[in-house]
Amino acid sequence: MSALDLAPEAHCAPGPLLTVDLAAVGANTRLFAARTGAAVMAVVKADGFGHGAVDLARTALANGATSLGVTSIEEALPLRAAGLCVPILSWLNPVDADLAAAVAADVDLAVPGRDHLEAVARAGGPAHIPHIHLHLDTGMARDGAAPSAWPGLCRAARRAEQQGLVRVVGIMGHLGCADDPADPCNATGRTRFAWGLETARAAGLRPGQRHLAATAATLTDPRSHHTVVRIGAGLVGIDPSGTTRLRPALTLTAPLVSVRRVRAGTTVGYSHTWTAPATTHLGLVPLGYADGLPRAASGRAHVLVRGLRRPVVGRISMDQVVVDLGGEVAVGETVTVFGPGDAGEPTVAEWAGWAGTIEHEIVTGIGPRVHRRLRAAPLRSLP
Repeated sequence: MSALDLAPEAHCAPGPLLTVDLAAVGANTRLFAARTGAAVMAVVKADGFGHGAVDLARTALANGATSLGVTSIEEALPLRAAGLCVPILSWLNPVDADLAAAVAADVDLAVPGRDHLEAVARAGGPAHIPHIHLHLDTGMARDGAAPSAWPGLCRAARRAEQQGLVRVVGIMGHLGCADDPADPCNATGRTRFAWGLETARAAGLRPGQRHLAATAATLTDPRSHHTVVRIGAGLVGIDPSGTTRLRPALTLTAPLVSVRRVRAGTTVGYSHTWTAPATTHLGLVPLGYADGLPRAASGRAHVLVRGLRRPVVGRISMDQVVVDLGGEVAVGETVTVFGPGDAGEPTVAEWAGWAGTIEHEIVTGIGPRVHRRLRAAPLRSLP
């Protein structure tokens, strides 16, 4: 979703419609800001978790966030182009990425190793000294410097800083098990991060930003907060720890494009995985796995029609699903695929459960054929 249409709430698209509730995003941001003494970095990667990066960023910044985080430089530059004049951090780039463009746009860059440090240092100049966050692997064996390489990276960063090639403004890590607060790997991650900070300090570095906690740890582990917390999924109503009620920000609807009465014994869809046990009415919904409905949810998912949950029957196809309506329903009637659950409709969490996945995959997977609409919220201020 590169852009969203700001339309009145009464507007109805002729086909499938994804409504983004910015009031929910604002409420979630305020909740996180109130739960920590650290600054809030709003993580708007993957086009704002499928909600629209610029709109998500503006709303979060107007409700307590003070900086932005993304993965790639390609995600960071449109935020600058949209006029967002706050710190932006990009933390996952190849060594040959367009680092010079990032530096020229005042985008902070994460540095996970010596090769990246040297590349970033070359990308800057007297007018644009790169701001970097040294990235330590605190136990996930993914991005970030291995502990064995960390002391050398810190010393090299300090030398580059003394030469005026970079400015080390942050140190970052990530907890791999924060969704389970009792998991001992969280303590291991905190300990390794504390060691990393001390090692950096011994090398002569004095970064003002120190960040380890993402959404789950911000809600459950104050010991991991440091000076900044990174909130991504939590902005859009997802709590991986399952400890806090947040407001989901997406509602997905679609019209019935056809309705037919069928007899008992009628088979539905590919491989005929469902057979009507009695006479019923079947409705056709123009959404499928190409639009983000997980095929793995076939035979388990439900939708809301006229205030009642009705089962999705047969296989979820690329472009369409069939719903057992029971009684007759008019063509064109709205089907709610998921939403916040306030009216009894399924939630993103339920769809994730039916598909055996996580909520993040559902919200980031809604395809470009689905029309987007913003449900506007009053913003306190714009950056």
